[in-house]
Amino acid sequence: MPDRLRILFLGDVIGHPGRQALRRFLPGLVERLSPDLVIANGENAAGGSGITEDVARDLFRQVQILTSGNHIWDKKESLAYLDAEPRLLRPANYPPSNPGRGFGFFESPAGWTVAVLNLQGRVFMEPIDCPFRAADALLEKIRARTPVIIVDFHAEATSEKQALGWHLDGRVSAVIGTHTHVATADAKILPGGTAYLSDVGMVGGYHSVIGIRHDQALARFLSGRPVRFEPAKDGLILSGVLVEVDSATGRALSIRREEVVAPQDGSHEAGDA
Repeated sequence: MPDRLRILFLGDVIGHPGRQALRRFLPGLVERLSPDLVIANGENAAGGSGITEDVARDLFRQVQILTSGNHIWDKKESLAYLDAEPRLLRPANYPPSNPGRGFGFFESPAGWTVAVLNLQGRVFMEPIDCPFRAADALLEKIRARTPVIIVDFHAEATSEKQALGWHLDGRVSAVIGTHTHVATADAKILPGGTAYLSDVGMVGGYHSVIGIRHDQALARFLSGRPVRFEPAKDGLILSGVLVEVDSATGRALSIRREEVVAPQDGSHEAGDA
């Protein structure tokens, strides 16, 4: 029986409601699932767009690693924090002159080393460096230290996400998609032993349009004009995925979606967005 690493990966945390959902639901999940590490995408955790040092510190009370995506740059005061905090990652395929780091090595309580690699897609998104070639360039260095590698692929198109899953099959433990905030039903283990999911979903307001107040989203679509978006506070949802990995080989042993929903949540705490 292989030594199993249990890694819980949570979707994009959306503003204060997302942080509230973490506080409310994550302790029960941790008690039930006993994960060795908890990872969350934090790029929308401050007011629904971007992250700040104070918000990141709050999240680090509950998770061990934060990944991100294109909104990591939205709060300019966080740029220096990206350089200072190795547990907060930004996509590795942004030009190297940017602050922060695109991957990191983290120790589980049992002493196993886990690598987390953050990448961003290019289809319907910013024309940054190629995520496929960026992964190729980094994986030899990463695999020299550990075979257990979790990839957050922050991308819009499911086709690009699936293509990267096949491109990395057998070379990483898991490719987990983020960015759309809508959980997909295609969790599987690819033939080479890589766990795959197109999108893990989000942590935030349940009655919403991808975590945003539905009335504001409708106003944008119906008018065609810019509309100020705020995180939805009606109900709460926490979406994630649990991946079990053979710690010696890095091959995924199982992948299972996890979701907790409070659709009529009347206990929203006072606080910022």
